[in-house]
Amino acid sequence: MTFERTLISSGSVYEPIVGYSRAVRAGAFVFVAGTTSGSPDGAIGGTDAALQTREIFVRLAAALEQAGATLADVVRTRIYLKDIADFDAVGRVHGEFFGDIRPATTAVEVSALAAPDMLVEIDVDAIIGSAAK
Repeated sequence: MTFERTLISSGSVYEPIVGYSRAVRAGAFVFVAGTTSGSPDGAIGGTDAALQTREIFVRLAAALEQAGATLADVVRTRIYLKDIADFDAVGRVHGEFFGDIRPATTAVEVSALAAPDMLVEIDVDAIIGSAAK
């Protein structure tokens, strides 16, 4: 079985250096890379993990849309937290976006993310056309 492969770029200067894409679509499958709320001026949402998470889901939705998918097509999320104590706040925001979709989800604490002000990183997998009816 072969799938047409489409690479989606965010325009990040790191994509060609590190050798990654914001998202990859292969057939009906979409894989979105770890996404943070980072910006040149610091993390959007400041030191509030819930606000950072909200920005992350806006960015994830945009990447999915570029690949022809929606949040409703998401079947798996992975949440990386700098401090597991933020799980409840981040989980509530996750529930706002995925309460009816209910993807398989994992949350883990990590020792650090790419920049010190980033508190949350999330990646998602989607299957186009899999939205719950």
